[in-house]
Amino acid sequence: MTFQTPMKAPTIDESAPPGMMACYLDSLSLVERLHRLLLDVIKDEFERLGILEINPVQALLLFNIGENEVTAGELKSRGYYQGSNVSYNLKKLVETGYMHHQRCDIDRRSVRVKLTPKGVDLRTAVSALFERHAKGMDDRGVITLDSMDEMNRTLRRMERYWSDQIRYIY
Repeated sequence: MTFQTPMKAPTIDESAPPGMMACYLDSLSLVERLHRLLLDVIKDEFERLGILEINPVQALLLFNIGENEVTAGELKSRGYYQGSNVSYNLKKLVETGYMHHQRCDIDRRSVRVKLTPKGVDLRTAVSALFERHAKGMDDRGVITLDSMDEMNRTLRRMERYWSDQIRYIY
């Protein structure tokens, strides 16, 4: 006996318009490629600077935490980290001296993390990279502030739609 209802193939009335489906798939592919390119850009910058002990994902984690002190659990809920292996990355950042961790006095199971001076320096390097890129795109007319703002609004709407889909599945 099964508790799941078999999925029905969409009928013609339920399917997305062909143009919308093609654009949606193109958008998904672009988002994925842009993320991978961002990691490559950070890796390239680190190689140029001689920073070889941490990876781009760990650098983004440091960048996103910034001056905040948070628990490991808050990293995902606050949007600082999107990956699944947060414990591994935190351990590496502590071992390499980029992050400090301390057990909470109230709940000894919980660990609070914050950047060390070395972590702040690395965050500054990533911030400088992003600043150069923002200025370069503006100087070359790659994208305008208005276009970027509209793109961000669109991506936030997609994020909300996907979040709603996940929430209503269960």
